[in-house]
Amino acid sequence: MPNWGQVLSEIQAQDAKLRNGAVSAVDTVRRRYLKRLQKHTGRNIIAYYSGWLTNPGAVGIDVNDEDKAAFMMAIHGLDKAKGLDLILHTPGGGLAAAESLVDYLRRVFGNDMRAIVPHLAMSAGTMIACACKSIVMGKQSNLGPIDPQLGGLPAAAVKKEIERALAEIKADPHRLQFWQFVLGKYQPTFVSQCEQAVDMAEKFVHSRLLDNMLLGDPDAQNRADHIVRELSDVDKNKSHARHIHIDDCKKMGLKIELLEDDQDFQEAALTVHHCYMHSLSVSGAAKIVENHMGAAFIKVPS
Repeated sequence: MPNWGQVLSEIQAQDAKLRNGAVSAVDTVRRRYLKRLQKHTGRNIIAYYSGWLTNPGAVGIDVNDEDKAAFMMAIHGLDKAKGLDLILHTPGGGLAAAESLVDYLRRVFGNDMRAIVPHLAMSAGTMIACACKSIVMGKQSNLGPIDPQLGGLPAAAVKKEIERALAEIKADPHRLQFWQFVLGKYQPTFVSQCEQAVDMAEKFVHSRLLDNMLLGDPDAQNRADHIVRELSDVDKNKSHARHIHIDDCKKMGLKIELLEDDQDFQEAALTVHHCYMHSLSVSGAAKIVENHMGAAFIKVPS
């Protein structure tokens, strides 16, 4: 299978053939390789690609409620009995939107959902991956912490700062003067929202791990507890943008399939990934949701 540069050359050659511009060369090449990947797996494939790396300022790059309509379109006409391979490339987004999307996908495909992460599935993307029966990752793949962000602030870090303030003031009342200045930037309702967001994220991932990826595991409860702690620990992760590598994902207890274990699968999946990255770059799209039959939702900012 071709690499990144070879895919670009193929797109350029295809573009030369399509002189009238009636069909997009990037769409033609991308769909060709998406069909080849589906032929290899024998499963339904839906690619969920955000353009945050190629068009970071675009509206709609995040996981949001508009995605539900895109997935409804992509699922229409698929043979549901073949399960779903969901290719994820996203910076994350809304927790409520991710939760609702997972609920919808699980109602359609049951537990027969596998996540494929060729590069990055961060934040809410990690949550969606955790709801699948397994996650396919390569040496270059990363997941991310699941600590929710509110108003650009890490909710878990805000929660910890409040807890630290209360502890220090209790131990030394003279610290009140300092902490009054620090805590004055937070509205009481915002603090409550942070606490609720952290609780919601952790419970969502914990529940989805138990009813799919860890289903039937005699130590499922402890494994789920450990995975959630590892993914949500702001002291350990340091940053919401931290890239969690494949070895760490395996070590924490996630069910990881190695992309490199099947050379043909690896080449097919990475070629599809190259195609989508070229497509996002050429089109300036904020997001592409597409199935292996060519039904696609492409959001191009005006």
